[in-house]
Amino acid sequence: MLRIHLIVLCVLLTGCKGVSQEKEQQKEGNTDQAAAYAVNKTEEAWRQELTDMEFYILRKAGTESPGSSDLLHNKEQGTYTCAGCGTPLFESAHKFDSGTGWPSFDRAIEGNVAYDTDYKVGYARTEEHCAVCGGHLGHVFDDGPRQTTGKRHCINGAALDFIPAQK
Repeated sequence: MLRIHLIVLCVLLTGCKGVSQEKEQQKEGNTDQAAAYAVNKTEEAWRQELTDMEFYILRKAGTESPGSSDLLHNKEQGTYTCAGCGTPLFESAHKFDSGTGWPSFDRAIEGNVAYDTDYKVGYARTEEHCAVCGGHLGHVFDDGPRQTTGKRHCINGAALDFIPAQK
């Protein structure tokens, strides 16, 4: 009898649908497609305009390998923009070496970066995306420089373009 109860319990537990990794906005009935952005294109249009890596990160919320971005060690003065729509997102004055392998900033340009909750790794993280086109940028954490904001905007370099400052 105990054996039957254990088998029934195992079947029931394996049949349960976990929802811990769903985005908070999807739980509320909203989806990424429902968001209205100033720049809104079809998937095919994005595929034609972006490189494979840019598309994977910006449109499919992917992550590049740590240390792979050409922008990781960029020390020039200028502005980092969205690789999808050109919106200014981060200033070089706020970039720092976090040692993580991704370009990191202690703050974003106000109003140009939007935030959402991401459960893809089994716990809540704050996801960042371009407020103009909705492209996925990376995540923000609370382990940045304490002498400034305390935030670490950990950004995929392939999601960014760099515009050098005028001299």
